[in-house]
Amino acid sequence: MNIILLGPPGAGKGTQAKGLAQKLNIPHVSTGDLLRQNVAGQTELGREAKNYMEKGTLVPDELVTRIVEQRLLQPDIKKGFILDGYPRNTSQARSLDRILGKIGTSVNLVMDLDTSEPVIIQRLTGRLVCKKCGANFHIKNMPPKKDMACDYCLGKLYQRSDDNEATIRTRLEVYRKEVSSLIDYYRQKNLLKPVVADGEAEVVLKEMVKLVEQINDSLKV
Repeated sequence: MNIILLGPPGAGKGTQAKGLAQKLNIPHVSTGDLLRQNVAGQTELGREAKNYMEKGTLVPDELVTRIVEQRLLQPDIKKGFILDGYPRNTSQARSLDRILGKIGTSVNLVMDLDTSEPVIIQRLTGRLVCKKCGANFHIKNMPPKKDMACDYCLGKLYQRSDDNEATIRTRLEVYRKEVSSLIDYYRQKNLLKPVVADGEAEVVLKEMVKLVEQINDSLKV
């Protein structure tokens, strides 16, 4: 089962992708993680990406696609994957179709995590991020075991400067404009399924698992 997760900032894509990957026993492919791994490993692609990241500019589509392609051509992908953070536009979606076509497979399901603005604001204004490994926590919803220290690497946690209500609203407007054509792209392919993601993470995950099971059953028919 090849799955894409879409959703606005604060929808919980990373959290749900990890949980779903564990439930289905398939890899979670996060573009954010891939970028950080390539930069930390000083790969050729990582060095290219670092030049953009240090300037605070977006890594170009072509470079992100090359990094994603490198990961999707690995053997463990044959049993399926959950893709988080890619594609972000229709150009990337077409590139993904091309990459998957190389290995004789395709996208089976696109889940759009439908999250209301008040919930997103509550989540993001309380978000804590690890400076060392990039892991996310939340002051109320998912606090770290030790005060302001990452559970995984003990790195220092901080709040992003753009995690304030005014900036979040602006980011949501930008996201909606950017993603509208991508939503249409997958809707026309009959792959798009909305998932109400305002609830607790465990409840949302259960709904996602049910949806995957339904799609799996339909594919067997």
